[in-house]
This record gives sequence, structure tokens and C-alpha cells, in this order.
Amino acid sequence: MLWRACRGNVFLRQAEIETPLEDPSTGDQVYKSVFIIFFQGDQLKTRVKKICEGFRATLYPCPEAPGDRREMAMGVMTRIEDLNTVLGQTQDHRHRVLVAAAKNIKNWFVKVRKIKAIYHTLNLFNLDVTQKCLIAECWVPVLDFENIQLALRRGTERSGSSVPPILNRMETMEDPPTYNHTNKFTTGFQTLIDAYGIASYREMNPAPYTIITFPFLFAVMFGDLGHGLLMAIFGAWMVLKEKPLAAKKSDNEIWNIFFGGRYIVLLMGLFSMYTGFIYNDVFSKSLNIFGSNWVVNNLTADYVLKVDDVMLDPAEGDYLHHPYPIGLDPVWQLAKNKIIFQNSFKMKISIILGIIHMLFGVSMSLFNFTYFKNKLSIFCEFIPQVIFLVFLFFYMVLLMFIKWFMYYPTNVRAYIKYSPRCAPSILITFINMVLNKETIVDPECDATMYAGQIPIQKLLFVCAVICVPWMLLAKPVYIMRNRRKMNYSMQQATGNGDAEQPMHNNTAQPVAPHGGGHDEEDLGEMFIHQGIHTIEYVLGSVSHTASYLRLWALSLAHAQLSEVLWNMVLNKGLVFDGWEGGVILYIIFAFWACLTVSILVLMEGLSAFLHTLRLHWVEFQSKFYSGQGYAFLPFSFENLLDSASQTPEE
Repeated sequence: MLWRACRGNVFLRQAEIETPLEDPSTGDQVYKSVFIIFFQGDQLKTRVKKICEGFRATLYPCPEAPGDRREMAMGVMTRIEDLNTVLGQTQDHRHRVLVAAAKNIKNWFVKVRKIKAIYHTLNLFNLDVTQKCLIAECWVPVLDFENIQLALRRGTERSGSSVPPILNRMETMEDPPTYNHTNKFTTGFQTLIDAYGIASYREMNPAPYTIITFPFLFAVMFGDLGHGLLMAIFGAWMVLKEKPLAAKKSDNEIWNIFFGGRYIVLLMGLFSMYTGFIYNDVFSKSLNIFGSNWVVNNLTADYVLKVDDVMLDPAEGDYLHHPYPIGLDPVWQLAKNKIIFQNSFKMKISIILGIIHMLFGVSMSLFNFTYFKNKLSIFCEFIPQVIFLVFLFFYMVLLMFIKWFMYYPTNVRAYIKYSPRCAPSILITFINMVLNKETIVDPECDATMYAGQIPIQKLLFVCAVICVPWMLLAKPVYIMRNRRKMNYSMQQATGNGDAEQPMHNNTAQPVAPHGGGHDEEDLGEMFIHQGIHTIEYVLGSVSHTASYLRLWALSLAHAQLSEVLWNMVLNKGLVFDGWEGGVILYIIFAFWACLTVSILVLMEGLSAFLHTLRLHWVEFQSKFYSGQGYAFLPFSFENLLDSASQTPEE
């Protein structure tokens, strides 16, 4: 451009500045170049200036004398040094100010968040202009009513307010929130219940009973003294180190879950040690504490060396009258029919525990109905449900105990009908009871376990069948008849000129769950709702009873997996002799320990935990717990700051 505008009468020299410069307006790094133009005459000077201004170049004066140029350069260098000094001092001052502010930044954040929360809550108040005060309506726990009055009085004294605080109870039609007072021990169990659903106001809370039933049912599936000890040690460590571990705020969600349920883990470990002691199972091995009561007589050493196994007759020997004091006899660990024996034992125990657990859940509904004064549900739901469950399934439990007490090993011909060979199958007996069929047995055995069994079973089954239409029709028919009586009374009152008289007392009362709401419900919807509830309970009694067999299945799987891990891994290191065997055993033991902790403790423990959770949510709580309420969320600085600390700062 210069060449063409000045027709080649200019001399241009330029050089790139290697160091990038910061643009003061945008803060971006830009690369500049410096140039100098030599020309002659004012006319060329005018052209050169216009061209430089067009390209937005910055022009600096350049003295003609060399001395002036040197003096000007020295002045520029001096100014640059002064500016660098000022910038350095400013940087140091800013650093000191930020360091001082950083010491208090957390406290400032806490104060700001508290102030924002206070003002946000105050914005929910109503302003009374005449009295110059604030009015608010809120939910308050009844137990903390006096503490709130003291806090209001203390706040009034400290603020120097002339208006005294007034706290009054109000009646409302709204459903109150649910508040369950918990501590560090019960919080974990209450969280398990709240994960299913928040209890309705004044509804029975399953959490206190879950404290025992949850770790116990878990232990039935996880019964191993060794694995339970590992879990109990981990839970005890978290409980003993509770304060220092809680002070360390961790973002690891898995660790927070473990630490939040530390008391649950501890109880699950302790209960697993108990059931492992009952099963006599320690890392797939047994404890011979009291000595086996199975005695092998008249066997020589030569005979024992020739045979692989010996058939023991339980009808012979001293062990018939002296059973093992507690738990399973350790000799079962060596028996080839160990799985068959344990399957029968654990399966029956699972059914017994399951039916008792469900029956306890049904009995909890009685407390709900009684508290909310819902007599109709007591007679039309609770009583037929109990009869149906007891007359069919609890009767099956009684048959199990009768079978255990009546039949025993014997070789006496006169008592052959009480031998295990004549012991009837409980499952077949129950099926024949429902199908009204006779049980076919050996001619030497009795078809029944006690006198009058067949008539009693028929009576129980008929009563259980009657309970189905009882649950299905009694409640809707009763409500329908009451509506007809009410409509007839209103028509009579209209004919007598008394239609304007009040029929009901409309005093505001809290809405109670499990209690009513049927007056405005359509009759068709009521029959459908009751039909669904009846079908769910009747079919659920069968499916839920079968669902408790997971106690047996997971216990068997855990024991067999532990035995496989012992035989296929650790046992391989016990066949080597010498110092080489010690090194190999050390390595194999480390591998076995890692597999034990990762698979049998963590994975199997998580599986048993989830199955136990399902048994409580579906099989137990469905009998009495609706979980359709909402939680009471008090104003809390602690919860506010915890939620704010988890939110990343902008």
C-alpha cells in the first residue's frame, strides 16, 4: 500500500516482536510488530499518516537528532521500570489481601448461606402492618413445643423487641408430615424404611422391629461364623472410629453408604456369627466344641481302612438320647448326605420364619386400625386375613413341629409307624388338604399324624375359603347399606321440612389414613379396590410364603460356594511339604483370602442384603404399611450447609 500510494518514494523497515502482548480491553495474547518509515516531504507525510491510521497502527514521534532519540529511549525504559515496580507491588498487595481473605472465606460462606436461609424463611411469613410483627404457620413436633417457646423468648430478649412472641396451636384439614425421632443408631434402619416410602401421619413405623428382623433374616442367608466375624470387625471399626471418620468429609458415595449403615453392618455381622454357630459353619468347616454324639461301634481298624464310608443307624447308639447341645453336630460336615439333611432343615426353617414374619406384619395392621378407630377394617379385613393365614399356612407350620416331635429313629416293630419311613410329607399333606384328597401311605403307617386330622383340616380349609368372600364383599356391602340408610333419612327429613337442619358436625379434624375416605368413593371403584386388595392378599400369601424360600436358597449357595473355594483353592496349598510348601501356602492363602472377602463377604453380603430388603418391603410391610406420607423437614443450618457443601462452587 505504501509503495503504490507513495510511488516507491518511501523506505520501510519492520521487525516482529517475539513476546506476545496482552490486550488490555479483552485480555487476549496478541503478537505485534514494530516498523519505521523514511520519506521526504509533507505531502508524503500526509499520505503515510492516512495509511497508518487506516490500518489502525499506533504512531510514535521519532526525534531527528540522535541525542534526542537516545534521551527518549532512556525515558521510555525508565517508565517501563516504574510500571513494572508498580505492578509488582500491586501483585504482592493483592496476594496478601487474598491470603488474608482466604482464612475467613469459609466462615463468610457459612454466614452468607445462613443469612440467605433466614431471609428466605422470613419471606414466607405474613406481615401484620397494624401490630408491626410477622405471622407464620408451621409444623412443630409436639415434644419440642416447650423448647420452641423458650427459643422464641430467648430471641426476643436478645433482640430487644417490644413485641412478645405468641405460639398457638391451630386446627387444620391438611395432612401433617411424619416425623420419626431417630439417633445415630436408628437412623440407618429408618432410612431403609423411608426408601420404600414415608409413613403416613401416625401410621405404624416398621423401623423399631426392623432393627432385629433385618439383621436376623440377613444372617439366616449369610450364616457363617468366619464371614460374619469379618463383617462384624469392619462394622465395629466404623463404630469405634465414628467421630474421626465422620469428620473426614468424603465424596465417595460407596463409602458414605457403608458408613451411614455402620450399625446395620455391625448387627448383620454379629447375627451372622450366631447363625453360623447354629449351622456349625466356619469357612465351610465345623467346630467340634462339645464332641460329636454320633458313636461308631464294633468297627476295627482294618475295616475302616478298607471302606470309604460307613452307614450310621440313628436308631442305635447313645446319641439317640443325647443330642448335640446346640446347633448342628460337626459329624454332618463329613457326611455324604449333608446337603440333603441341611436342605430339609433350612427349607423348613425358612417357611417357619416367613409365616411368623408375615403373621406379625398382619398383626401390625390391627394397631393401625385401632388407633384410627377404623372398626370396619378390623372386622372386614384384619380378622379374615388372620384366619386365612393361620388356618392354612400357620397350620402347616404346626404340622412341621408335630412331625418333628412324633417321629423318631426306631427299630422296634411295635413303633414302626413312628419311624422316619412313615413320616408323611408336609407338602403333600398340605396339597391334599387343599384338594380334599386322601394321602396314600404304606399299609404299616398311619395316614394321619394325630387323631381327627382329616375333619380338622376340612374345617380349617372351609373357614379359609369363607374368608375370601368375607374380605371381598363385607366392607363394600356394609358401606353401601349405610349410604342407603343415610339417603333414606335425608328423604324423610326433606318430607318433614327439616332439610335445612345440619346433618354432620363439620369440625376440622386431621385426615387419618387407613380410616375412611369411603363416603365419597364411587361404589364401582370401591368394589374394584377391595377386589384387588383381596386378590393381592390371597395370592400374595402363597407367593410370599414361597418367597421366603430365598432364605434357604441363599444359605445353601453361600455354604456351597464357601466349600468350593476351600477345596479348590486353599486345599491345594496343603499338599506340599517342606519350606516350598510354606511359600506356596502363603501365596495361595493370600489368593483365597482375596476371593473370600471380595466374593463371599462383599458380593454374597450385598446379595443377601438386597434379598432381605425385599422380604421387608414386599412380604412384611405390604401387610400393614402404606408409606404414602411426606417427611417433616425442619429448618436446620446443619442440613443446609451439608447440601451446600456438596454443590460445586461457581
